[in-house]
Amino acid sequence: MASVYIETSIIGYLTARSATDVIFQARQELTRRWWDNRRNDFDLYVSQLVIDESAAGDPDAAGERLALLDGLPLIDTSSEVDRLADLLLAQHLLPQKAAADAQHVKSA
Repeated sequence: MASVYIETSIIGYLTARSATDVIFQARQELTRRWWDNRRNDFDLYVSQLVIDESAAGDPDAAGERLALLDGLPLIDTSSEVDRLADLLLAQHLLPQKAAADAQHVKSA
């Protein structure tokens, strides 16, 4: 079975309240359809970073996000993976303000 890394934006789309932006609504609908119909076709993994980001903010919303992550295994990280995130930033493949995103990339 193929593995899928569940990044924070997936959880955000699943739990976000209605938005007026049509593109956001389309992404949200596609994410919810995938979650409802396809997620069981894959081994899902998250990182500690996803859990930490999902736990932030409004306690009720954080509770919803964390409930979706409950039971998903944590992906192992290593020094090699850390070096990849550092390289992405050092080579300006991601901007410095996207340091957290480099951490997601290294986890995937």
